[in-house]
Amino acid sequence: MVGERGRLAAIGTGAQLTLAALVVLLPIAWMVTGSFKDSTAVTAYPPQLLFRPTLANYVTLLQTMAFARYALNSLVVALGATALGLALGVPAAFAVSWNRMEWPAVLMLAARMAPGALFLLPWFVMFSAAGAIDTYWVLIATHAVIALPLVVWVMLPAFDALPRALVEAAQIDGCSELAVLLRVALPIAAPGVVVAAILAFVFTWNYFLFALVLSGFRTKTLIVASFNFVGEGVTDWGALMAAATLIALPPLVLALAVQKRLAAGLAAGAVKG
Repeated sequence: MVGERGRLAAIGTGAQLTLAALVVLLPIAWMVTGSFKDSTAVTAYPPQLLFRPTLANYVTLLQTMAFARYALNSLVVALGATALGLALGVPAAFAVSWNRMEWPAVLMLAARMAPGALFLLPWFVMFSAAGAIDTYWVLIATHAVIALPLVVWVMLPAFDALPRALVEAAQIDGCSELAVLLRVALPIAAPGVVVAAILAFVFTWNYFLFALVLSGFRTKTLIVASFNFVGEGVTDWGALMAAATLIALPPLVLALAVQKRLAAGLAAGAVKG
């Protein structure tokens, strides 16, 4: 009886995991296969599962768009916002965790949950008056608003799991608060930093709204430039899916490259000391 229940539980778990995988992977498979279909096949209904692959969409993408320049802009903005988010968020998370005060973290989360359009009008007016639209530092600073709450909330469990006796011993030895953070807390919470950096990079790399309004010809990011294929009457779905596939590659490659640290960081953050 126990063995039968175990088999039923295993079957149920397998079915749930299969369903979750299908929900996540089917849109990705649709996007990737669509990028290799011609203009007729990509909009065919019912969808064509068997088709002759073509690279025409990627050729169109690279010929009609300065892909390398826009990709570099996206990389500068995402890396800059991630670095700024880590520089501000890691010390903030350590202070919140050590002092057991939750309101700063809740306030940051509330700002993250607010619609992005709420920030855009005052930002646009302010940066336009300063002549700062279409500059990298504006895009980095505004995208850091996306990264900062993520960093804080990912790092909070990692710092909560840090033995307080270890920090107190470092303080007794004469370490300043900054030294405690850099020499004691960060080496132990390093997997959490990796997770925070990856999530911050992915979210800022893919964020569309701020770059749409605050960038210009010089700093236009890849995800904004790809929407040139969306027109009022006609949309080049093949080229758009090719662009989406290439845009998705850097976060995917990054996650695969550090997947062991990513798993360790997620596991560490799930357990409090």
